[in-house]
Amino acid sequence: QVQLVESGGGLVQPGGSLRLSCAASGSISSIALMGWHRQAPGKKRELVASIIKSGSTNYADSVKGRFTISTDIAKNTVYLESNSLKPEDTAVYYCNALVGGFRYWGQGTQVTVSS
Repeated sequence: QVQLVESGGGLVQPGGSLRLSCAASGSISSIALMGWHRQAPGKKRELVASIIKSGSTNYADSVKGRFTISTDIAKNTVYLESNSLKPEDTAVYYCNALVGGFRYWGQGTQVTVSS
């Protein structure tokens, strides 16, 4: 099993930045992929970014060039650096980890972009 705890959400003005963190514990060595999804009110949960063990990353078109996903292996933590934030980035952001075809989810952290 894998446990995920997110932090770093909050209220930010358009054009601002936030760094989300996700600390993983449990069967860390079994994790094949970690990522971030988000869900805005009335919308489906969507992929934001993901990273695999090799370091290869994948981003949604809507965040390319603005968001960066990275990991700190020593801290078992994955980060999402979010820059040039827009009101449409407002959502609950969920960290997730893929283990043997099963996806674990964190509890989510709210990001609100508003003036």
